[in-house]
Amino acid sequence: MIRFALKVVITALAFYGLTRLLTGIDVVGNEDAPLGITGTFLWVALLFALVNAVVGPILRFLSFPAILLTLGLFLVVVNAALLGLTAAISDRLSVDGFGTAVLGGLVLAVVGWAADTALDRRG
Repeated sequence: MIRFALKVVITALAFYGLTRLLTGIDVVGNEDAPLGITGTFLWVALLFALVNAVVGPILRFLSFPAILLTLGLFLVVVNAALLGLTAAISDRLSVDGFGTAVLGGLVLAVVGWAADTALDRRG
């Protein structure tokens, strides 16, 4: 449970970095919420983690032939689709265009991999 919470916090930091790095990804903060804008980033990261955990395996299974054919490069498109789905579910996250979603999905995949590696070494 602590590992999941830490990964959500790391993903929230990645979303914060993405909003500063890419102009097409925007998180609309809610200053009136109990945790303020930080809570909004945590909410978006939690929603992305849930979409990735529930829809991600199904999408990866269905796109397995394309992943195999492209030697794994199609996973970038899958991550972009998961980011776009998260933006469609949440009114606090917006992603402008497929190219932005691909770059954002790539960054989130690398950050997620690094977080998994770091948290696996810890425990």
